[in-house]
Amino acid sequence: MSFGDPNNPYGQQPQGQPGYGYPQQAPQGVPPQGGYAYPQQQAPAPQGYPGYAAYPVAPGGYPGIPVQMPGLMKTARVLLFIIGGLQLIGGALAILGGVILSSEVSNSSGELTGGIITAIGIAVVAFALLPIILGIRFAKGRGGVRVMTIIYAALGLLGSLGNIGTAVGSDHAVAIAPAVFGAGIGLTISGIILASMVNNSATVWFKRPRY
Repeated sequence: MSFGDPNNPYGQQPQGQPGYGYPQQAPQGVPPQGGYAYPQQQAPAPQGYPGYAAYPVAPGGYPGIPVQMPGLMKTARVLLFIIGGLQLIGGALAILGGVILSSEVSNSSGELTGGIITAIGIAVVAFALLPIILGIRFAKGRGGVRVMTIIYAALGLLGSLGNIGTAVGSDHAVAIAPAVFGAGIGLTISGIILASMVNNSATVWFKRPRY
C-alpha cells in the first residue's frame, strides 16, 4: 500500500509512527512526558505552635519554621519592658532623693543616709537594664537569652513569695493588705514570664535557623 509521495510534507503519515509536522498535543488530563520537574511539596506547619508558616521545600526537606514570635512570649516581652521601666523610674527617684538629702542635711548622718539611698538607686537602675535587654533580645537571641529569662523569672517568684511571707508575719495589720497585693502582682508577672520560657514554643523559637 502506498502512503503517498514521501517528498510531500503534507502527505498522509503512516499510522503508529510519530508525526514529523507540527508538534503533537498531549490529550487533555495526561501530563506531558519526558519532564524532570517534580511538583513542589509544602511542609505542614507543626501542630500547636502559633505563628508558624509552611515553606515550600524539596522532598525530604525541613519542616516549617516559625516566622512570628509566639503570643505568650510577646506578653512576657511586654511585661519585661514594663518591669524594667518601673525599676528605672524608681531607681532614678531614689538617686534624686539621696542627692537632695545629702545636700540638705549638713551633718554626717544625713550625708551617710543620702549616700546609701543614692547607691541603692544606682543599683536599681543597673538591675532594671536586665529585663529591658532580655526583652530586646527575644527577637534575635538564642538559648542564652531563654536561660537568663528563666533565672530572672525564678528570682522574681522567690522574691514575691518572700515579700508575701514578710507581710503576713508583720505586726502592722494595715500594711499587710497592700504588701500582699503588690507581691501578688509580682508573683503573677514572674509566673507568666517563666511559663513563656519553659514551653515548646519558646524552645523552637530560640532554636530556629537564622537566614
